[in-house]
Amino acid sequence: MSSTAVRPASRPLNFWVCLGIPAIAAITLLLLELTSLDMSLAKLFYDPVAGEFIGRHNRFLEDIVHDRAKQVVIAFSVLAIFGFIASFFVDKLKPFKRELGCLVLSLALATAFVTPVKAVTAVQCPWSLEQFGGHETYSELLSPRPPTDKPGRCWPGGHAATGFSLFALFFVLRDRRPRLARKAFVFAFALGTVFSVSRMMQGAHFFSHNVWTAIFCWLICFGAYYCILYKPASKTERESEAQPVNT
Repeated sequence: MSSTAVRPASRPLNFWVCLGIPAIAAITLLLLELTSLDMSLAKLFYDPVAGEFIGRHNRFLEDIVHDRAKQVVIAFSVLAIFGFIASFFVDKLKPFKRELGCLVLSLALATAFVTPVKAVTAVQCPWSLEQFGGHETYSELLSPRPPTDKPGRCWPGGHAATGFSLFALFFVLRDRRPRLARKAFVFAFALGTVFSVSRMMQGAHFFSHNVWTAIFCWLICFGAYYCILYKPASKTERESEAQPVNT
């Protein structure tokens, strides 16, 4: 981030991109509920001979990609909290108080929404279903849940949210450091995708679970940015930018 104390006017927002693409993705996912895509993709990671998913007991996926990677993101979130607190007292951080606050809020909301939504939706994990050696009955997202003594806790994806929550970095950086913001977006998308695929390999989530999670995380981070950081250029600033520069 720039060290300037004056927060710059925000770069123009393309709402068709920021909201339109997630809306199209959500509609597509609802239509995909009419197909067997989720089940077909899950079968690619299931070994019927062994009777389990290929990554179910993989130490690398469980210890490194799941546990350690999540701990790194949590540690980053803790540092962001300390940075936000320090911005009230440390002169060098005071210009970035709003950015740090937005970062903390975005990370918190983009991960905290997962657990209560899981409890409400009660969607079963692939590894719990009859098709993959479990005892539970599959049901589409918008369908009633079959009776069970063990309601599912698999929609949306918690581990995917850990990665996609870093979309917050893109928004926090977009006005001061746009190039770095684009790199942050690629990183967050890549990390969320890696986390998503790893959990699919373990049988913890269907493909659609993770895409829904990415949509939610994007919208949460976008909403926090719009409410806290978005600062449209004033009429004077726009007119100044439009005037030709004499050389």
